[in-house]
Amino acid sequence: MTIGLLGRKVGMTQIYDETGRVIPVTVLQMGPCHVLQVRTQERDGYEAVQLGFLDKPRRLASRSTRGHVAKLDSKRSRQRIAAGVEPAPKADCEPQRFIREIRGSIEGCEVGQEVLVDTFAETTSVDVIATSKGRGTAGAMKRYNFHGQRASHGVKKCHRHVGGTGCSASPSRLFKGKKMAGQYGNARCTVRNMRVVRVDTENNLLLIRGGVPGPNGGFLLVRETNRLPVPKQ
Repeated sequence: MTIGLLGRKVGMTQIYDETGRVIPVTVLQMGPCHVLQVRTQERDGYEAVQLGFLDKPRRLASRSTRGHVAKLDSKRSRQRIAAGVEPAPKADCEPQRFIREIRGSIEGCEVGQEVLVDTFAETTSVDVIATSKGRGTAGAMKRYNFHGQRASHGVKKCHRHVGGTGCSASPSRLFKGKKMAGQYGNARCTVRNMRVVRVDTENNLLLIRGGVPGPNGGFLLVRETNRLPVPKQ
């Protein structure tokens, strides 16, 4: 099974290792996650595992959300059963708030299985995927760390402006990707090859060295990294 888990960010703290060194860590609440679907090569054209995290009250879940995790009686389902179509297996759990797919091997994975944080017990490095903090519309200095214009004679009330962005008569336009003011943050970010410091199976906590994207309480996906270590010279 592909090693991956859903969870949310608790916050940052620091711990001490055996030698007394201080290690800054981010505490992540990982799982328990339910396997909602298993994608196969024959049926879907690819292999993946669909996980769900954090139960949602049924009164807040739509009928389609409830039907995604549990069997609901409907006219269409009765017609499909009468036609000989086998119904898809259901996880038979509560509706989930955060659902994501992790591509990879599906060996040893079944619908309804519960995945816990102990899957990272022997993992040393992981990739963390989350949504960064949204900072609204920002200028070029805050968004891209531009140094701004001179604070001297000749620059009048435009010290934090971008400056000239146009081209000459040819091509007489701006190219896509030009660094200018705009929305800052609120984007999908992936931080790769982060070291796993500790796995707390009793409290479903994962301690990772350094910081991860997103605010405290934000949802994230953690999976085993596929980046190879740098060979020693």
